[in-house]
Amino acid sequence: MTELETPRLKLRQWCAADLEPFASLNADPVVIEFLSRCLTRAESDEFAERVRSELAQRGWGLWAVEVREHGQFIGFVGLSEPSFEAHFTPCTEIGWRLARSSWGRGYATEAARACLDFAFRSLGLSEVVAFTVPANARSRAVMERLGMRHDAAGDFDHPRLPAGHPLQRHVLYRLRREDWQPGSTVLAQP
Repeated sequence: MTELETPRLKLRQWCAADLEPFASLNADPVVIEFLSRCLTRAESDEFAERVRSELAQRGWGLWAVEVREHGQFIGFVGLSEPSFEAHFTPCTEIGWRLARSSWGRGYATEAARACLDFAFRSLGLSEVVAFTVPANARSRAVMERLGMRHDAAGDFDHPRLPAGHPLQRHVLYRLRREDWQPGSTVLAQP
């Protein structure tokens, strides 16, 4: 499995010590504001096990993120393949979910840059997408800092949410390999 490092962060495989802080962030209504609902501890643990297994099998996915200075787990950032059907699938998506205490420090952008560098250089992907609800200004700002562009014609109703749900409408962002501007050096480790 590949681990990624940035100047401040380590993107690594999940471990048992991540489960409790991950459950806490998944139960935080502010963190989950633009998702359909908070997760129970069992659902959070199941999610972590699923992404841990995918990382082990594929070598890439939704990495656990820790701050290198003190080794604290702060959430996940990584790449995934959406399991729903939409006009832009199949595709590879970049996403993140970080503890509220780590917001405002540039961690999501820093970790996502490492993931995009891996996606384009190591995986050879031609495009990576991201999506969220229109009101999620924080995530949209990260997408824009990464150089992703809003594809207004690609905005969609998320098929996993019922018609009329307040979070059903999603905005779609895209980044093509030829438009990628790498940031800081990333160390990929087998």
